[in-house]
Amino acid sequence: MALKVAAMAGLTGTGPFTISSRASHSKRGVAAFEMKVSTQSVRCSVHGSSSSSNGPPPAWPGRAVAEEVVKRNGPKPISLIGSTGSIGTQTLDIVAENPDRFKVVALAAGSNVTLLADQVKRFKPSLVAIRNGALVAELRDAIADVYPKPEIMVGEEGIVEVARHPEAATVVTGIVGCAGLKPTVAAIEAGKDIALANKETLIAGGPYVLPLAKKHGIKLLPADSEHSAIFQCIQGLPEGGLRRIILTASGGAFRDWPVEKLKEVKVADALKHPNWSMGRKITVDSATLMNKGLEVIEAHYLFGAEYDDIEIVIHPQSIIHSMIETQDSAVLAQLGWPDMRLPILYTMSWPERIPCSEVTWPRLDFVKMGNLTFKVPDRAKYPSMDLSYAAGRAGGTMTGVLSAANERAVELFLDEKIGYLDIVSVIEKTCDKHREEIVLRPSLEEIVHYDSWARQYASEVVDKASYKTPVAA
Repeated sequence: MALKVAAMAGLTGTGPFTISSRASHSKRGVAAFEMKVSTQSVRCSVHGSSSSSNGPPPAWPGRAVAEEVVKRNGPKPISLIGSTGSIGTQTLDIVAENPDRFKVVALAAGSNVTLLADQVKRFKPSLVAIRNGALVAELRDAIADVYPKPEIMVGEEGIVEVARHPEAATVVTGIVGCAGLKPTVAAIEAGKDIALANKETLIAGGPYVLPLAKKHGIKLLPADSEHSAIFQCIQGLPEGGLRRIILTASGGAFRDWPVEKLKEVKVADALKHPNWSMGRKITVDSATLMNKGLEVIEAHYLFGAEYDDIEIVIHPQSIIHSMIETQDSAVLAQLGWPDMRLPILYTMSWPERIPCSEVTWPRLDFVKMGNLTFKVPDRAKYPSMDLSYAAGRAGGTMTGVLSAANERAVELFLDEKIGYLDIVSVIEKTCDKHREEIVLRPSLEEIVHYDSWARQYASEVVDKASYKTPVAA
């Protein structure tokens, strides 16, 4: 496979890049595919690859048939992985506001002992896992006055046990990165429904995770705002009714910058999101639009849409979280203030709709909201879009490599070891190298291996290449 992206240093790259490959793997069959990706269109011819016809089944095949709501005897038991992160703390806010609907039976966190101890005191789970085993004694001291005391486990084994806790009905996967894959797989194998906030579960693990979810009859419910919007819009859609998915994007820090000015980008510039405050990595992903490219791949795996039927549109106000078009040309959208709690809540309560306080959940005011505007994303400004579509069409381990290489490239940019325009170049070189070993139907071990490989190779690309010294922040 050869991935050729027009050089970004001078931003003259308005032409196409080409992906072509011949890959042969024992036990994996033979794949041969060619792709042409241009600034105008994306077309693909795949033979024996992970295309929608031969690949894993979608979690929601373009429609969602709501189950009959069965009244529960008491609150729904929840396990939470990544309890001290953004998704985790918002999930616990929802539990605290709805104690009659949800209860926490198990928590897993990384190393924030102080916050984890507060969560244990408040929600009294029966099992707690902390990744950093050196902090167990500190955690025990911090919860010395808690009764009954939870069982404490450490490391990956502990996180896996939280994921498959026997009492849990739903597992919220708020953990970041490939570290979330193994516990998510363990939860699926234990028959738990997944409130899916971990991107790697599908971007890297889709070819493995989706058949596993089908085998065990569990539900993958999307907890990020764009895919939750699509999921909400396909409720009640008849079979074959979905025509197109439209993902909305804020456009990030540089949506109003001319392309020619991007060579002057400083780290501080990339971290100025026009709409809201987020973590450093996701803010840079928003600036490059890689976050949306990865969401295209997730949408393909979640809803079974072909890549030609998934579009991205810039929507600066971030009020419409995404849309679908039906076969008869109707367009359905989900609107709301930018707030991650609604999609998280919906994954936990589906198919129910739980009433919420207007104080803590402000209702959408259309007059206050004002105008909604849209524009086509500039492919010269956002080359990560075409790279993401191409990786998605390649399938298999290529999408996980794309994501992992992006994470490493963004880290290097934030550390001022490469410039802003080098981010996509590093990712492209890593994906190009991976064509030699792409695995179309990977095992879990192969998915994890190539995630680690991509990070290392991206670092080597920078070490060996003569990138320009980035502009200091």
